[in-house]
Amino acid sequence: MLFAEHKDAFNFIMETLKEAGWVRTGPILKEMGLVLTAKGLERIAELERTIAGEKSKQTFVAMWFDSSLDKAWENGFASACDVVGYKALRMDLKEHNQKICDAIIAEIRKSRFLIADFTGHRGGVYFEAGYALGLGIPVIWTCREDELESTHFDTRQYNHIVWKDEGDLFVKLKRRIEATIPM
Repeated sequence: MLFAEHKDAFNFIMETLKEAGWVRTGPILKEMGLVLTAKGLERIAELERTIAGEKSKQTFVAMWFDSSLDKAWENGFASACDVVGYKALRMDLKEHNQKICDAIIAEIRKSRFLIADFTGHRGGVYFEAGYALGLGIPVIWTCREDELESTHFDTRQYNHIVWKDEGDLFVKLKRRIEATIPM
């Protein structure tokens, strides 16, 4: 639905949208109206990403939820994000009533960037990193050094932060965020 102050403003908006290729006139339920084009849908998605992503202070952390990584989460991922002004989100620590896949997708879309840690080589981490890339959301790639050789060949060309322990992770991740994610 489109509203404007007066008819001339309405016509101007309609013509501008048509010239941009975002809408076309066409039948809607036996009436003539505006129909959103594929280009228009792409523009809406781009605006949604820009509005949410550029202002968001949320960081989605895709990682293995194994207790062996609890210290890496607390003293590495979460702490590094916090000290540079971002709030790290780990899905197993978030309360929700949705299907987990829907909640993950929604939270990735709301995030400024995603950290993908491949320690443990969880399939979900690969999916979540790929989804973020597809949306144009920056991904920071990490892996504990003893597991780097086992990462899938499709991700090896990315510049991974290779970490030894949570202290090493904190220092390297903080430095990478400051260098590559504008505030």
